[in-house]
Amino acid sequence: MTAARLQLAASTCLIALIFLCLAWELWLAPLKPGGSWLVLKAVFLLPPLFGILRGKRYTYKWVSLFIMFYLTEGLVRATSDHGLAQRLAVAETALAVALFAAVIGYVRATRPPKAA
Repeated sequence: MTAARLQLAASTCLIALIFLCLAWELWLAPLKPGGSWLVLKAVFLLPPLFGILRGKRYTYKWVSLFIMFYLTEGLVRATSDHGLAQRLAVAETALAVALFAAVIGYVRATRPPKAA
């Protein structure tokens, strides 16, 4: 895949993950009726958003480590929650894996050539 397609995939996954976190914790299946403070997990996805959208390689590198928190939360809640919350956790896990793959692909596609 080209770097431009990987950037588009990473941007799409990150934006989708932000909206999923907001919808999940505010309306769809919050921990407490009326929403919970867990919605703040979406705020932590905002700082890397602009670096991802601009194609900053350094941002892609640290997002590959940072996204593991969302992967872990998704896996834990997919195995412990039930009903809609479980399905949302599976979606979070899928988006985190897709974002990780796109980020790693982008970093590999944009690495500078080795000096001979």
